[in-house]
Amino acid sequence: MESIAQFFIDLFNTAHGAIGDSLYLLLVILFFVGVVAQWMLYEKADQPGIASIVPIWNFIVFLRIVGRPANHIFLFLIPVYGQLYLIPKVYIELCNSFGKRSILDYVLVILFNGFYILNLGLSYEAKYQGPVYGTAEAKASSALA
Repeated sequence: MESIAQFFIDLFNTAHGAIGDSLYLLLVILFFVGVVAQWMLYEKADQPGIASIVPIWNFIVFLRIVGRPANHIFLFLIPVYGQLYLIPKVYIELCNSFGKRSILDYVLVILFNGFYILNLGLSYEAKYQGPVYGTAEAKASSALA
């Protein structure tokens, strides 16, 4: 576990050495894009946009959009299950909640998360269709994931 942490520390130090303090500006811009993306997504799903800034409430509202109960927040804390299985599954359920059901959409939401969520929030074609957790659509998409 120490070697993984050391790898990311070395990666950050190398990037900081290459581009200097502009790295912090890049991180702030990516953070801003993520907050705006979530704000637009929450507004489209008839949830309060301000929730994208408040840490725990943010996650509870996100789970509410896909139809999961708030106590599923604790499942994300399970080391391997939460990060490698549940996070991609919830993002696929998010795609299904907005009517996106192709494998390309599933791959894009997992690989380019913040930008895909911004696309969902700003897209005129993507309409919030309601939560999908526990429905037949979610079971069909979990067979793909």
